[in-house]
Amino acid sequence: MSLSLPSLPDRDDRLDALRGLAMVWMTVFHFSFDLQHYGFFRADFYGDPFWTWQRSGIVSLFLLCAGMGQAVALAQGQGWPRFWRRWRQVAGCALLVSVGSWFMFPRSFISFGVLHGMALMLLLLRWGLPRLGQAALLTLALVCVLLPALVQHPFFDTRWTNWLGLVTHKPVTEDYVPVLPWLGMMLLGAALARWLAPRLPPPRPGGPLRRGLALLGRWSLSYYMLHQPVLIGGLMLWQATMRA
Repeated sequence: MSLSLPSLPDRDDRLDALRGLAMVWMTVFHFSFDLQHYGFFRADFYGDPFWTWQRSGIVSLFLLCAGMGQAVALAQGQGWPRFWRRWRQVAGCALLVSVGSWFMFPRSFISFGVLHGMALMLLLLRWGLPRLGQAALLTLALVCVLLPALVQHPFFDTRWTNWLGLVTHKPVTEDYVPVLPWLGMMLLGAALARWLAPRLPPPRPGGPLRRGLALLGRWSLSYYMLHQPVLIGGLMLWQATMRA
């Protein structure tokens, strides 16, 4: 059975635009978090469902796009050398996030956030996609989503083991995206790309909004790394100006 997709264009800006939409949503969320962190308004980002569900939605959309992107890349014949170049960028940025968050939040720094999770899950997906059919992808995605609700153990509650996701309680950290259940969203994205590929019409030039979102989506990693320093720097400058 062939696990490949139909012939695809080198770049489909519909997927880039979807990723760009996730970046915009993330920016609004992070700016709101920064505003409350610096005392401009009060909100509970750790317990209020209005904020916690948004975070889950943003991460889900990111990982869905990542899974779709890997399925498309394999269909286009992307080799391991190109994959490793991109993977090193993601892994390197994950390390920078850990270091930067340790300086800002030493008691709750990010040891396994979205970039850490993506780095590991991309490896698993890259290895598994050529070997898994559509039914296996969907079944494995469902297992990944359900398993953390069914299996928890204190062994997985440390910073060295919580990356798997079978924790008895959420760790104290500013960002936490373990393999389980989140690998399920990436697998679902890959399955969705396989299903959509033969059904979508060929891409056509989009309007200014879609082109802008697509451009943002193509530079998502760079934007992710830069947006918070810019937002925080702007708020700190604003505070200093108000006090002057």
